[in-house]
Amino acid sequence: MTQTMSALTYYGANDVRVEQRPLPEILEPTDAIVRITTTTICGTDLGIAHGKNPEIESVAREKTGEWTGRILGHEGIGVVEAVGSAVTAFEPGDKVLVSCVSRCGSCENCQKQLYSHCQNGGSWILGYMIDGTLAEYVRTPFADNSLYHLPEDLDKEVAVFLSDALPTGHEIGVQYGEVAPGKDVLIVGAGPVGMGVLLTSQFYSPSTIIVVDFDDNRLEMAKTMGATHTVNPSKDDVDAIVADITDGRGVDTAIEAVGLPATWKTCSDNIKEGGNIAVVGVHGKPVDFELQSMWIKNLKITTGLVNANTTGMLMKAVQNSHLPIKSLATHHFTWDQLEEAWDTFSNAAESKAMKVIIDA
Repeated sequence: MTQTMSALTYYGANDVRVEQRPLPEILEPTDAIVRITTTTICGTDLGIAHGKNPEIESVAREKTGEWTGRILGHEGIGVVEAVGSAVTAFEPGDKVLVSCVSRCGSCENCQKQLYSHCQNGGSWILGYMIDGTLAEYVRTPFADNSLYHLPEDLDKEVAVFLSDALPTGHEIGVQYGEVAPGKDVLIVGAGPVGMGVLLTSQFYSPSTIIVVDFDDNRLEMAKTMGATHTVNPSKDDVDAIVADITDGRGVDTAIEAVGLPATWKTCSDNIKEGGNIAVVGVHGKPVDFELQSMWIKNLKITTGLVNANTTGMLMKAVQNSHLPIKSLATHHFTWDQLEEAWDTFSNAAESKAMKVIIDA
């Protein structure tokens, strides 16, 4: 191993740098060091870069008294390079998937599979509270519970989406939204997570899947990935089209996958009585929650951070699926093109990027 590695590091709002960083070291007996062979960038990374999570710096200063930046990223596959003394399920040389959620496995919340609220320092910490996977090496806490052995025959460009995009779409969108055979589903937002919802919802055979987005390129992609209907609100009346598709009833499940007041309104305006609204998008501003008109509809509204408690199941499911999951990977780069990869994903509207892949 060399003494430094390429990494994408956040230093503050709109200050993200590609630089050489020291290699990570084992800090706890439950740690593993993974050499990242394939990774990708998430919209959450962009949110951090734009200053959405200033607590990253303040927490770091509280813990160590200094701020040296934070390596972004929480998705990736790779090879185990070293393990702590308490790690029993993995050894150097193992090919692994890194989960976006780390978990101790023993606290009260982990016992309930509420891994996103691990009480012993787990949860979504990679690329947030500790250095993440947008680097050539990463330290993964609670390795026995937070890594997955990677099947030899699983395509790497499918596997990497099992770190976050597919489990998030499946758990917070599909499962919480109670997608089921014969149901009408509305997905508002055709970004990577919305596409994760679209793909994994098809495991449950809904009758219709309506995808709403302003980007015609993404709507075309949604059609190839299984959407039965697509709607661009800048051109068409979403409410009228949904009413026409559902005989005026509205959808059984509305999944909000953007995180804006307008997309929340689209979901709440088009849900039928007894339906489910599943909020997957990360909201940074208040929304109008019109309880006076919603209370009578017997609705269920859910929110959440992915627990990654279905990652193992999804890993098996995608191995025997013909869904075009690999199509999410629209752009490919190597480590020496890390800055270009970041720029491409940051300007997705112009580059038509869905997910960018960075390979060793």
